[in-house]
Amino acid sequence: MNIVAELAVIFGVCLCGVAAASLLPFTVPYSVISLLLLTALFYRKVLRPEQIRNAGGFFIGNMGIFFVPAVVGTMEYVETLKNYLVPFLVITLLTTPLVYFVTGWTVQLCLRLRGRKGAHHA
Repeated sequence: MNIVAELAVIFGVCLCGVAAASLLPFTVPYSVISLLLLTALFYRKVLRPEQIRNAGGFFIGNMGIFFVPAVVGTMEYVETLKNYLVPFLVITLLTTPLVYFVTGWTVQLCLRLRGRKGAHHA
């Protein structure tokens, strides 16, 4: 698949995520809905990772560029951020290991469940 078609697929999934987010009665970021939709397409084998590999690789390789506007935008709030620096650091230092732990535990649980399921089918 050429790069234009790959970009069309990715942007099409994003557009579907925007449409779904606007139809929901509660607020969910369209990017989350788009990722769930893309995951469902991969899971159902409607779309294969090879079909968007080049465009996806481009986005991943240039990911830092997409964060520049957000970081520059925070520069307007430096004084406000200074007031909350200590709570922000405490929350960050406490929740980061917690997220690592929960993620690792979830992966181990999934692997165990997959092993049990595979043992029953063997």
